[in-house]
Amino acid sequence: MCADLVTREVFLQPGHHFVGDALWRMRTLLGSCVSITLWHPRMRVGAMSHFLLSTRGMPASAEPDGRYGDESLQLMLSELKRQRVPIVECEAKIFGGGNMFPNQSCKCRVNVGQANGEAARAMLLAHGIPVRSESLFGVGHRQIIFDVATGHVWARQVAPNDVAMFRQEFQ
Repeated sequence: MCADLVTREVFLQPGHHFVGDALWRMRTLLGSCVSITLWHPRMRVGAMSHFLLSTRGMPASAEPDGRYGDESLQLMLSELKRQRVPIVECEAKIFGGGNMFPNQSCKCRVNVGQANGEAARAMLLAHGIPVRSESLFGVGHRQIIFDVATGHVWARQVAPNDVAMFRQEFQ
């Protein structure tokens, strides 16, 4: 790689996704939300999402909404196709789905993080995209960094009582 190439960074907020080439590094911070990364090794193009819920649970509006996993994946796949990236040659990684309320043991509540992670697995399987690795579930937040040049994704999970320290290091 040429020494004068500068890596650009983008931070994904909830409901956002991004597609970029080898000059990009994508970052986000996840709790119960999930990020899917897609990477094409030969073309060195990648995509990353940050979704809050697996699906809307009701008919979608005319515009896909990145807050929902199924629609977020649709947006990423559409943009990759526009860039002529063969989707079947992409590799996926899944992150997040943490339990943000581990001390609340009410059995009546749905574990949103668990549902998000399981939905991400199912969506990728349905599209025939292999999942190369995942860091899902558990307790607390995750910091995610995706380097499109290499396809590497770093995930750091932080327990709820370490959040203040983590926020200082992340900034």
